[in-house]
Amino acid sequence: MVSIENSGFSEEQVNYLSGFVSGVLQTREMPFLGQDASRRFTHEPAAAEPETVSGTLVEDLCREEVIKHEQNGLDCYDAILANAVADRFPEGGDIFRYKFHGLFFVTPTQESFMMRCRIAGGSLTTGQFRGLAEIAADWGPGRIDLTTRANVQVREIMPKDCPDVLMKLDDIGLTSQGSGADNIRNITATPTSGFDPDELIDVMPYARAIHHYILRNRDLYGLPRKFNISYDSGGRVSVCADTNDIAFYAVKVGENDQGVEPGVYFRMQLCGITGHKQFATDCGILLTPAETIPVAAALIRVFVENGDRTNRKKARLKYLVDQWGIPKTLEETGKKLAFQLRHFALEDCVPAIPKSKHGHLGIHPQSDGLNYLGVLIPVGTMPSEKVQKICDIADHYGRGEIRLTVWQNLIIPGISSENLDAAAAAVIAAGFDYRPSSITGGIIACTGSRGCKYAAADTKGNAVALGEHLSQRLELDTPINIHLTGCQHSCAQHYIGDIGMMGVRVKTESGESVDGYNIVLGGGVDDTQAVAREVWKSVAYSDIPPLMERLLKAYLSGRETGETFTQFTNRNSVENIRKLAS
Repeated sequence: MVSIENSGFSEEQVNYLSGFVSGVLQTREMPFLGQDASRRFTHEPAAAEPETVSGTLVEDLCREEVIKHEQNGLDCYDAILANAVADRFPEGGDIFRYKFHGLFFVTPTQESFMMRCRIAGGSLTTGQFRGLAEIAADWGPGRIDLTTRANVQVREIMPKDCPDVLMKLDDIGLTSQGSGADNIRNITATPTSGFDPDELIDVMPYARAIHHYILRNRDLYGLPRKFNISYDSGGRVSVCADTNDIAFYAVKVGENDQGVEPGVYFRMQLCGITGHKQFATDCGILLTPAETIPVAAALIRVFVENGDRTNRKKARLKYLVDQWGIPKTLEETGKKLAFQLRHFALEDCVPAIPKSKHGHLGIHPQSDGLNYLGVLIPVGTMPSEKVQKICDIADHYGRGEIRLTVWQNLIIPGISSENLDAAAAAVIAAGFDYRPSSITGGIIACTGSRGCKYAAADTKGNAVALGEHLSQRLELDTPINIHLTGCQHSCAQHYIGDIGMMGVRVKTESGESVDGYNIVLGGGVDDTQAVAREVWKSVAYSDIPPLMERLLKAYLSGRETGETFTQFTNRNSVENIRKLAS
C-alpha cells in the first residue's frame, strides 16, 4: 500500500486515514451485519473456526491423515532430493509421504526401498519394459516383480538413487505417482483387450484415459484410503474386476422398451474388497463408455469428501456405502455430473460369456488374424536379462508390445501364424514356458516375508516349491488357481483362489516358529464368483505339499462328471474335506 505519511496530507488527515485503514484491515474478513455490537466497535477478533479436513476435525484425524494434513505427499520431492544427497532414509511422516511417489521404505525386512510404478491397463511397449529392467539392473537387485495389479515393482533401491529412478521412469514414459498410500492404484484392464475375438469393446483407451485424468487432478490424491478401478472388456480373459472398488463390466443391450438404444455399455459395480470377503456389487446403472470417466471421478470425489478419516480400518469406500446405501451414494455422485445416471436392470442386459480359466496362457488367435502368446512367469519374478530376452521376442515376432496380467504373467500379442513355432521356441529358450499347466499356471504369491514386514511366511518361495511338488506327483485335466498371501491384507487375494493360503507363524513341537498357513478352499471370480471357506488353520508349510497332494487326488477320484475343483469342495462339508485329505 502507498505510505500516507509522505503523501502531502495534513497531520489531522494522516491520523484519520491511518485509523480508517487500520479499521478496514481488521474487519475486512469479518461479516458486519449480525455481528455482536460490542465486538463490532471494539474490534475484538472473531473466534477462529475449528480446523477441519473434509469435515473432520484435525484433532480427530488418524495418524496418516495428520501426516497428509501437515504436508501433501506430492510435495515431498525436496525431501527425496535432500535425503538422496545424504544417502539417508526418510524419517517420521516422510516415510508415508514417499509412497505418494511410489517409494516404499520396507524396513525392517530390507533396509532399502521398493519402487512400484503405474502401467495403465498393464500395457507396455518393449522399450518401457526394457527400461524397467535397466532400473532393476542399475539401481536394484537385477530383477523385477510382476504384481497382481498388472504392474511392476523393483526392490533394493537405495536413497541416493531414488531421484535417478524417478527420472528414468519419466524418461521411458512411465510414472510412479500415487502408486502407494491413500491413492488410486494402477488401473487394470482385460489384458487381451483390443485383440480378443470375444470381447465387446476395447477398454484400453478408457483405462488410459482415467489413468491420465487422475495424474492431472491433484484433488484425486490423498483419499481416505486406497482405491482400485478396473475395466472388463466382456471377453474370455479375467481381470478380476469384481475385486475392485469400482468395476466397469462391458455388456450388450438389445432391443428394449425402456428407451435405451441397443449397443455396448458398462455396468458399474462397487465395493469389491475380497480381503474382507466382499465382491463388488452391481449398482443398477448403465453407462456409455465415455461416461465411465466422469462417473468414476465424481464418485471418487464423493469418497474424498465423505470417507472416514479417523479410523483406517473403516476408511475404504465399502464402509461409506455400507453407511449410506447404494441409492444415496448414486444420488451424491449424480450431483457432481452434468448428465443423469441411466438406471437399467442387470437382467435386461445380454448375459456375459463365461471366462476361460488360464486363458492368459498359451497360444490363442486374435481378432485381427494374428495370435497372442501367454507366458508363464513363476510368481511374477523376472531377472533383468530375461526381461530383455522376452522383449527381443516381442520385437522380432510380435508388435513390440507386452501386456501384463493380474495373474503375475505376461502376454506377447501380434504374432503371425508362420512365426508362432519360432516365438514359442524362443520363450522356452529364454527360460520360461507358455504351455498351460493346470497347476503351476494358476499359482500366484505376494511379496512374502523376504520383502514385506507384514508377511508371516515366504510366500514366493513356498509357492514355487508347492507347484514343483504337485506337478511331479499328479496331473490335473482342469485348471485350478492357488493363491498364497502373507498376511490379512490379502495382496494375493487368497479368498478368490480354488485353494487360498494366508501366512501365519506356527510353533512346532520343539517350540520353533516356522512358516505356516490358514487354508481356504472354493473361491472364484466373475462367473464362478465365490468366497473360499476356511478348512485348515495354522498348518506348518512342511505339511502342506503332501496335504494338497492328497486333497487333489481325492478330488480326481471322488468328483462327479464335469465337476470343477471348486464345485467339488463346495459340495462337501469342511469335515468331509478334512477326512478326504487325511
